[in-house]
This record gives sequence, C-alpha cells and structure tokens, in this order.
Amino acid sequence: MKVLVSGSSGFLGRHFVETLEDRGDVVVGVDIRDGQDALDLFRRDRSRFDVVIHCAAVAPHRAAIDGRALTVGAGGLELDSAMFQWAARTRPRPGRVVYFSSSAAYPIELQRDCARRSRPLREDDIDLHEPEQPDAIYGHVKLTGERLAAAYRALGGAVTVVRPFSGYGEDQSASFPFGAFRDRARRREDPFVIWGTGEQVRDWVHVDDVVGAVLAAVDAEHDGPLNISTGVGTSMAELAAMFCAEAGYDPRFEYLPDRPAGVAYRVGDPTLLHEVYIPQVSLAEGMKRALAAPPINM
Repeated sequence: MKVLVSGSSGFLGRHFVETLEDRGDVVVGVDIRDGQDALDLFRRDRSRFDVVIHCAAVAPHRAAIDGRALTVGAGGLELDSAMFQWAARTRPRPGRVVYFSSSAAYPIELQRDCARRSRPLREDDIDLHEPEQPDAIYGHVKLTGERLAAAYRALGGAVTVVRPFSGYGEDQSASFPFGAFRDRARRREDPFVIWGTGEQVRDWVHVDDVVGAVLAAVDAEHDGPLNISTGVGTSMAELAAMFCAEAGYDPRFEYLPDRPAGVAYRVGDPTLLHEVYIPQVSLAEGMKRALAAPPINM
C-alpha cells in the first residue's frame, strides 16, 4: 500500500512509519519537525494514497492541554479540518483515513470518582449529536474531529476513528507521565516527584499495541469509534512504585497536588477492540523495556 503518515516524526508517527516500512508498504511521511508542514500538503497536494494515518497534532500532554489550551485547540482543529477537506477533494483515494480521536473526548462526569472505581468507558458513552462535557478544549477538538469524520463518511469516504487511552513506550518524551517517570527512575531521584495526588488512574497501552490495533482495524475495514485500551487501570503512584522497584531503589514519593493531573479515573472497555486485536505488551513488560532502552535526546 501507499500510506501517508502525518506527524511522522512524532511519537506515534515514527512507530507507524517503522512498522509499515517493515511490512513492505510505501510510506510518505510529513512532519513540521522535518521542514514539511502537513497543512501545506493538505492545502495544495493532490497525491493519492491507499491509507492516511493522521497523527499530526499539537503536543497533547497534560501541561499543554491545561496551560496552552488555545494553541492545542486551534492548532488541532486547523490540522483536522484541513486533512478531511483534502481527503474529500482527492476521493476515491485515500482508500481509508485513520482519525486519532482521544479518550479525552469522553464525558468527564464518568471519570471523576476514583474512590468507587468508575466503570470502564465504552464507545457508546459518547453521543456525537448531544455530547456531554469532555476533558478540556482538547476533548472538544476531538469531538469535533469525530463529527468531521462522520461528515466525510457521509460523502462516501472510508474512515476509521480510534480513541487511544494512555499510550506509552520506551522512546516517549518526558513531557508525558510515563516518559517522566522513566527518566526519574533512571536518575534514581529521591524524592520521586508525582504530579497530583498519585491516585489518578490511567489505562496504559504500549505504542506497539496502538500501532497493531490501528492496522488491524484498517485491515478489517472497521469504522469505529474504537477504544484502544486494555481495560486495566494503574494509578500514577502504582506506576512510580513499579519503576522504582525495577530500578532497584526505594525513594520517598513527593506529591504535587497543585500541578496538572487530569481526571481521576480513565480506563477503557476493550470489548470491541478484541474483535480485531488483543494487546500483547503488559505494562510491566513495557516498563522494563523502557528502563533497558538507551536514553533518548528530546
């Protein structure tokens, strides 16, 4: 296949590029970090692709979501809108578009109560016609993107909408919690700092499984929306303790409740995902890989 990967030098994008090239696909990557603005391509280019994997986004980590809402919101909407308009102009190619929504699109009311362990989030918890309050402007951007996907589908375009939960990997930036914890454990920091109370729970999905799930959904022509999740919740405090145990030291944990921490409990129901793909990499294995991998420079 001929595949376009937008945001090809980012965390997700570079893993897609590597996997697609390994399996023999022809990959065209575009990333502003390489001097190629995806917006320019979407506005002017009329190339045809079999699949478009749209990873381009504005740094969706917690500090950016809470601290640079205008940049994250406006930049994300501009990219998504331009991509879908371009895809509509070039039909019948691309044969299929992959749109990365987010678990942030789910109603925050379903993610508030960690004490009673809120239930896993199901795809039908979002009603695009009457959506409830999502997580910050970023969540609104993703809801709008899903509605753009529906409009593109109504024109005859094929699109797979996925909602990844907390993706991670050994080469993830320290701007994200997993990458930050990896680096603190490597440096054997004491105290070990955790933003928030440490009780906030996330559904951690290894990047290999994100890529595997998306490609399986594309091969199955699954339109989605589709959670990319494990159904297993792990708190920030538990994750930190796992890292420190693997690194072989026992620090004091220091919690910073005034720093951005997000919702209390965000875990996805993987029932629909299991129809096309079952995650392979456990959190314990992914953490071991991260500590064993060479340090990254970002």
